[in-house]
Amino acid sequence: MGRFCTGVTVIACGTGTSTEAMTANSLTSVSLDPLLLLVSVRTNGRLHRQLSQGEAFSVSVLAEEQQQLSGVFARQDRPRGIAAYERLGRWTGAGGTALAAGSLAAFECTVEAAYPGGDHTLFLGRVTSVHQGRTTDRPLVFYAGGYPRLTDQRPVPALSRPREVESTHV
Repeated sequence: MGRFCTGVTVIACGTGTSTEAMTANSLTSVSLDPLLLLVSVRTNGRLHRQLSQGEAFSVSVLAEEQQQLSGVFARQDRPRGIAAYERLGRWTGAGGTALAAGSLAAFECTVEAAYPGGDHTLFLGRVTSVHQGRTTDRPLVFYAGGYPRLTDQRPVPALSRPREVESTHV
């Protein structure tokens, strides 16, 4: 999976003294109506306990300048409580959950459902609030154990209609 390029997020629960947060690159958009997303959290992790109790959570999509923040919340000895809240930038969303200040986007969610997945649990989140950061910032990208930089910020235009592809069976 290290050969699959992903964006980088910080998932958080709580605010102030109850803040728990972790770096994750397992974010999936599931549905637009209703707006749902999916995150994968290790079952023996600190954040798992709060999510399993149905606590609201946030997902902050990190900008390239937030590489150090990604590293801080990827560690086993990552900060918690007030230290985590301060490291995230002291930003609380309308739903009462800490968000990473300066992120490209942030989603506040309630736990809609949870599904076992080996040593992880897949948490389906119903998005209750969306925050958009500066659109000129570059995303933080994770690939092959590192953080490569994108060289072109312009989006690639989508095809106007699907191409027909001839398939062959081997």
